[in-house]
Amino acid sequence: MTRFSAAAEDVAKRLRDGMAGGVLSFPLTSFREDGGLDLAAYRAYLSAQLDSAPGAVFPACGTGEFFSLDEDEYRAVVGATVEIADGRLPVVAGIGYGWAQALRFARIAEEAGADAALVLPHYLVAAPQNGLVEQLRRIASGTSLPLIAYQRGQVAFTADSLRRIAEIPTVIGLKDGHSDLDRLQRLTLAAPDGFLFFNGASTAEIQARAYATVGVPAYSSAVHAFAPEIANAFFAALRDGDHAGVTRLLRDFYVPLVELRDRVPGYAVSLVKAAARLRGLPVGPVRAPLTDPGPDDLGTLSKVLDDGLKVVGAVRRSE
Repeated sequence: MTRFSAAAEDVAKRLRDGMAGGVLSFPLTSFREDGGLDLAAYRAYLSAQLDSAPGAVFPACGTGEFFSLDEDEYRAVVGATVEIADGRLPVVAGIGYGWAQALRFARIAEEAGADAALVLPHYLVAAPQNGLVEQLRRIASGTSLPLIAYQRGQVAFTADSLRRIAEIPTVIGLKDGHSDLDRLQRLTLAAPDGFLFFNGASTAEIQARAYATVGVPAYSSAVHAFAPEIANAFFAALRDGDHAGVTRLLRDFYVPLVELRDRVPGYAVSLVKAAARLRGLPVGPVRAPLTDPGPDDLGTLSKVLDDGLKVVGAVRRSE
C-alpha cells in the first residue's frame, strides 16, 4: 500500500494511466528573437503538441528552459498549459532551486491549476542524504501539490532516502537522470507499491529498453517536442515488443541525434528547439546561456530529422 494522500493518489493514478498509453511530453517555451516570452506562439505550439496524445505534459521543466524563466513568465506558461490541456491529461510543472524558491514556484503552479510538480535538482551545491530528504519535506510542507523528485547532477538518492521520501504523503514518484541501473534497481525495490518511476535520461529513448528491464518503462521524450510522429512510433514499437522497429529507429535516428547532441554543452535543449524550427513550429531561439546551433550542426540536424521522419513515413513540416 502507498502512503499517498487521497489527492496525491488520484494524480498518481492519472499519471500511471497516462504513461501506460503515451510518452511524457516536455514542451519547449516559445521566445521572440529579442528574448521575450511569446505566449501566443507557445499556445499555438502546445495545442499542436497535445493533439499528439502524450501521457502527460510537463511545462517549464528542463526542455522548457525553466532556469531562464522569471516568476511572471512561469505563471503565464503554466497557466496557458493548464488552460489548453483542459483536464485531458495531467499537467506537471517544473519547480526548483533551493526549497524556499521552489515553494514560490510551487504556489504559482498550484494557483494556476497544475496537477503536480517536478522538483528539479537544487542549485549548485552538493548535499548529504539528510539534506536531500529535508529539501523535499520543506517543499511538501508548503504546497498541496503532489511532488515528483528528480535525481540528476548533484542529486542522487540512496535506497534508505527513497524510503524516507516515499513516506511523505504528497511525494508520488521519482524521475531518474543518472542512468545508473544498479542504483535504480535498488531504488525500485525499496519503494512502496504504487510509487512512480520515470526514465529521465537525456534522449531517454536511447536507454528505454535498459530502463524497462529494471521496472521503469515510462520515460520523458524531448523528441516529442519536435517530432511526435517519431516519438510515438518508438513508444508503440517498444510497447508492442517490435524489436526490429526499435532498433531501426535507434540506429537511423536516435543515435545520430545523440552523437550531434554531445558535441556542445546545452544541445540537449538547443537542438530540440532548432529541430522544432525546422518543422515550422513557433518556438523561437533559446535563451542565454544556451546557444542555437551554427550552420554546420544545423545542416547535420536537418539530415538526421529527415532520416527519422522517413523511417516513420512522415514529412518535414507540420500541418
